[in-house]
Amino acid sequence: MGEWLPQFERLDRGQPKHKGLAGAIMTAIENGELAPGARMPTHRALATRLGVSVQTVGTAYKELERRGYLRGEVGRGTFVTGRVTDSAARFMLDKRQTGMIDLSTIRGVYTEHHGRTVGTLLAALSHEEPSNWFRPCRPIAGLDEPRTIGANWLKRFGLDVEPERLIITSGASQGIFLALATVVQNGDVVLTEGLTDHGVIGCAHILGFALRGLPTDRHGILPDAFERACREHSVRALVCTPTFSNPTMHLADAERRTAIADIARRYGVFVIEDDVFGALLDEPLPSVAGMIPDLGFYCTSFTKAIASGLRTGYLVVPSRLTIRTGSVLRVTGWMSPALLAEMAARWIVEGTLEELIAIQRKALALRQEAVSDLLGNHVLSSHPRAPAAWVRVPDHWDEESLVLELRDRGVAVTAADPFMVPPTVRPKAVRVCIGGAIDDDELRRALSIMSATFSKFPAINATEFS
Repeated sequence: MGEWLPQFERLDRGQPKHKGLAGAIMTAIENGELAPGARMPTHRALATRLGVSVQTVGTAYKELERRGYLRGEVGRGTFVTGRVTDSAARFMLDKRQTGMIDLSTIRGVYTEHHGRTVGTLLAALSHEEPSNWFRPCRPIAGLDEPRTIGANWLKRFGLDVEPERLIITSGASQGIFLALATVVQNGDVVLTEGLTDHGVIGCAHILGFALRGLPTDRHGILPDAFERACREHSVRALVCTPTFSNPTMHLADAERRTAIADIARRYGVFVIEDDVFGALLDEPLPSVAGMIPDLGFYCTSFTKAIASGLRTGYLVVPSRLTIRTGSVLRVTGWMSPALLAEMAARWIVEGTLEELIAIQRKALALRQEAVSDLLGNHVLSSHPRAPAAWVRVPDHWDEESLVLELRDRGVAVTAADPFMVPPTVRPKAVRVCIGGAIDDDELRRALSIMSATFSKFPAINATEFS
């Protein structure tokens, strides 16, 4: 790595030097000259070799960190990082693999009862005239009746929402993107947990905003850190997951949520609240976005509480921004699939949704007991209703070697890499997901393999994830 130099013939002499340098480094990363994990030269070393100022190198590195190509680690240096899609694909399985127990991706627990319930609903729909949901392509925010039913369902979370403020989405990920695209412009500063859902990191790459991570404790984002960031930067928005923050599964209590809302109100910061796991709680906690309706976007969906395939969600938008958010939806996806919205609405009205959520809660509680029994003191953070656990990596293992060793033993888990937001330092922990279609015996077998692996020492050459 110390011998790498950007090719000056690639630089456009009509643009600022830092932009040319950033472009050359980006090209080198994209074409494989600079591999993920490679250490970049220090600012001073590269500046000397190129005959440019240290400030030029620093500005280029900062731009590439913002765009997700580089990451700076205090005391260690600057490193090439894979794009978020590469990092996610590296640690999370896209499809079920024979002989592999997949604990790498958060999914709802899927039972035979889910299949029978879906079959019953589809059979009923097949005997009805479908024109009310099959023909329309407007309103873009969703058909009137499902929106009204969705708004009524959200009252369980303390949200008294007019249907006009509610947009039906294709899951929570689309809702978060719509909210960000509504209020954030290229170069804006957006805050989030230091470890956050990789979809938020992907949004930063696409929309071009600067994403900064905030420190957390077991109750989520630290209010003092949030306020300090608001004082030091011109912060446009905060994206937060108060209920079971991904991947740590931290749960913010009512006091913490109120503190975050108060700070956002004082500094005029938009809050985009991802509450995709909120329905799993026995008793709902207050919504941060609901406390500041003029600044808050509330986003939830049924993908985690019911099943991954029920990609219907609800995005609550501040009244003054409904037209703007609707226009973003129009150019990025038009309206969400009306059939899925109809299914969700019927299950709400019939009470089936509550039944399926109750099944989910019970199954997760039993599986979290297994996690506690078999991984014990290695568990850093979990909850009886959480779909995953945050598990400490033993001192004699590094995270990447452990993930590789577990894959060889037939168990897939996820390291912190896809979730890291600068300036966060990588934690020695992995995420263990307990949902999906695996049965309880498979889960216990996977956890037993993890426990046994934790007690062993890695091979001498187990130093890199490949």
